[in-house]
Amino acid sequence: MNGAMDIGAVALRAQQRALDTIANNVANVNTPTYKRVDGDFTEVMARQMQPISQTALLASQDYLPTGGVRFAPREMIFHQGDIRVTGNRLDLAIEGAGFIELMGPDGQLLLWRGGTLKVLDDGLLASDSGHALRANITIPDDATNMEVMADGTIKADLPESQGVELGQLALVRVASENDLDRLDRSLYRPAEGARLIDAVPGEDGAGLFAQGRIESSNVDLSEEMVDLLTVQRAFAASAQIIQAADQLAGITNSLKR
Repeated sequence: MNGAMDIGAVALRAQQRALDTIANNVANVNTPTYKRVDGDFTEVMARQMQPISQTALLASQDYLPTGGVRFAPREMIFHQGDIRVTGNRLDLAIEGAGFIELMGPDGQLLLWRGGTLKVLDDGLLASDSGHALRANITIPDDATNMEVMADGTIKADLPESQGVELGQLALVRVASENDLDRLDRSLYRPAEGARLIDAVPGEDGAGLFAQGRIESSNVDLSEEMVDLLTVQRAFAASAQIIQAADQLAGITNSLKR
């Protein structure tokens, strides 16, 4: 009888994690460059590690002795989101694969899929999170009509001349996108040992830059809502397992010789 309750409890926990994943995707449907997270349900046939106590069992994320089901979030799905035209010269998207390198705190390397650029007080071009581009491009105070070419070349008009080249953006690709940790503000941090590959925009499998555009989230709201309904029904079914087991236990306890 306890086995039925254990399996129902494991299923409830797995469905709850699935609901959390879907809710996070839905909450970021309008977040530029956000990459959705998918997940898999895995059947658990037997416990692989025995906890030392019942308290450890309750606190453990490991498998229960009677088996059940486990929800395993998969890595982020990195397919391209829709490119939306904004008309803002400081908006920048990457049409295709690749990341822009940023300088994080203490020289830490961060990766960015694009968004809104900003100019820091010292003139350095940075992401909207305030992290300077690793390309170390400075925009003069008197520069106007800044233009980002498809190959990453940045030009601007200065008082003495027009179309002055100020620098060039580069892209990097990640050998395995599973080696990226998602941070706030649409930033990514390469995991230790991650292999980054320098890429020329439009070559080496990398995309091109698109000024005045923003990459939208790749979350499909209709698909997420269908998944949500499916998980809700599975959650209710798992709760009924526990309820049925409880009713049977109550009948057993009420039996008299």
